[in-house]
Amino acid sequence: MVENESEDRNIIPVEEEAMPALADENQTEDESKQEKESFLSRFGRAFINFLRALLRLVLILALFGILIFYGLPYIQRTFIAPVEENASRMSELENEIARLQTEVAEMNHRLITVETTIETHSASIQKLEEIQATIESELQANNNSVLLELKHEVMLARAFDMLGRARLYLSQSNFGLAQEDVQSARDLLFELSTETNDEVLNQVVARLDLALGNLPQFPVVASGDLEIAWQILISGEATVITTSTPTPAPFVETATPTPFDVPSITPTP
Repeated sequence: MVENESEDRNIIPVEEEAMPALADENQTEDESKQEKESFLSRFGRAFINFLRALLRLVLILALFGILIFYGLPYIQRTFIAPVEENASRMSELENEIARLQTEVAEMNHRLITVETTIETHSASIQKLEEIQATIESELQANNNSVLLELKHEVMLARAFDMLGRARLYLSQSNFGLAQEDVQSARDLLFELSTETNDEVLNQVVARLDLALGNLPQFPVVASGDLEIAWQILISGEATVITTSTPTPAPFVETATPTPFDVPSITPTP
C-alpha cells in the first residue's frame, strides 16, 4: 500500500502540465489581437482626424475663395475705388489751383504793367501841360508860326496820352476815370481841329462823342468807338463815319506812338 501511494505521488497528470501552455498561447493570441485592435483603432482615429483636418482645410480654402471672389469686388467698390477717385480729384484740384495761381500771377504782372503805364501817361500829360503853358505864354508875347505849330504838336501829344490812359482805365473797368480822360482828349482835339481845320481830327472828335454817349453805361460799345478813334488818330487818314458801332475786339495794350520829339528849350521871341 505504501509503494502504491508513493508511485501515485510521483506521477504528474498530463492535463495539468498541458494547461499552462495552452493558457500562455491563448494569452499571447489575445495580446496580439489587442495590439492589432489597438493599432487599427489608433490608425482609424488618426485617419479620421486626418480626414477632419483635410475637410477643415478644404472648407477654409473654399471660404477663402468665396471671400476673394465676392469680397474683393466689394472692397474695390467700397474702399479702394473711393480712395482712387478722391486721389484723382485731389490731383485735378491741385492742377486747377496751380493753373489759377499762374493766372493770378500773370494778372498781377499785367496789373503792375498797366499801373506803370498809367503812371507814365500821367507824368507825360503833366509835363506836356507845362510845356503847352510855356508855349502859350510865349505866343502871347510873340505870335510866331513856329511856336503855334509847336503848340499844336504838344496838344496832339497830350491827346494821345489821355486816350492811351483812358484805354487802360477801360481795361481795369474804371469807367469814371476813362470817361474823364476821353472828355479831356475830346475837348483838346476839338480845340486843335478848330485851329487847324483838320478833317481827321473832326472824325476823331465825332468818334469820341459816340464813346462818351455810351459811358459809363455801355463800356464795351464805348471801347469800340474809342478804338476806332485811336486808329484814325494813328493812321492820320479820314474815313466815312457810320452810325453803327462794330463790336470791339478784346482790348490789347499797345505802346503810345510819339508823333514828335518835344524840345526842352524855351523859344525866345
